[in-house]
Amino acid sequence: MNFKMVHNNFNVLDLEKSLKFYEEALGLKEVRRKEASDGSFILVYLGDGESNHELELTWLRDRTEPYNLGENEFHLAFRTDDFDAAYEKHKAMGCICYENKDMGIYFINDPDNYWLEVVPTRMA
Repeated sequence: MNFKMVHNNFNVLDLEKSLKFYEEALGLKEVRRKEASDGSFILVYLGDGESNHELELTWLRDRTEPYNLGENEFHLAFRTDDFDAAYEKHKAMGCICYENKDMGIYFINDPDNYWLEVVPTRMA
């Protein structure tokens, strides 16, 4: 029996704001979406155009309060071939939430405060 990772899910309060962030910050684009017939939820799957792994954003119509992310001890990681340019872009966007210069990595946070690690190609 074999298993293959398919996607991760983040629940979001403002779907359009999140879609804009993920495209601007990480170049992720919508691959497909599913909308409930009663309008109660929308699922949007984002891809990077290179790997098969996707990020599923879930919007729930009746959700109004921010999600409790606990101590936020989980994250997704993204590798970039131009770490310095990515860092400058994210710095200009104001979304860098943590840096570990000794390890040569940093984290950005999305509109719902999910953390996303950015690592240079050399660390892959």
